Amino acid sequence: MNLPQPVIELDELTLRRFDGEADLPELFQVIEESLEHLRPWMPWIAEHSRASTAEFLARRAERWASGQDYTYAIVLDGAIVGACGLFRRDDTPETGREIGYWLHPAATGRGAATRATRALVEQAFRLPGVDYVEVVHDTGNHASGAVPARLGFTEHLRRPAERLAPADTGEDRIWRITRDQAKARAATEAG
Repeated sequence: MNLPQPVIELDELTLRRFDGEADLPELFQVIEESLEHLRPWMPWIAEHSRASTAEFLARRAERWASGQDYTYAIVLDGAIVGACGLFRRDDTPETGREIGYWLHPAATGRGAATRATRALVEQAFRLPGVDYVEVVHDTGNHASGAVPARLGFTEHLRRPAERLAPADTGEDRIWRITRDQAKARAATEAG
């Protein structure tokens, strides 16, 4: 099976597999500094602690090996500034994957989430049998929605969703890009 690359170099931006306990102090600090920025949209922030961050990191290697979840540290100018992942939920068909991302507030507005997502789309289509990739976010989270819109995803559907985070509206927006759409977009961008 073709696995996603463990390290993806994108100029000054790098995506790399988390390194378990070694990343704990830096990741914990980045989350601490991002609490107010992430709290409206990320339900896991309510349970944030050093122990929950350690538990998250401890599960990364197993989830990578199982093919369930490929999670990366987003590293900008040598420092962790967020995380992104390519994953499959239990109810997602084998042919689909989802991408999620978050950034430290100081790293926003620099194209990091867009570049990371573009790289993860490429990695998703390295996996055998993957025909589409989705980004799912609350309809009120316009910053998250701007990323797939910039990358040529199309709105696939909206669905009711449980309100888990303080700013959730109760409706998810699902963006989708297919293998063929991604290939056509890459050819157009290459010129």
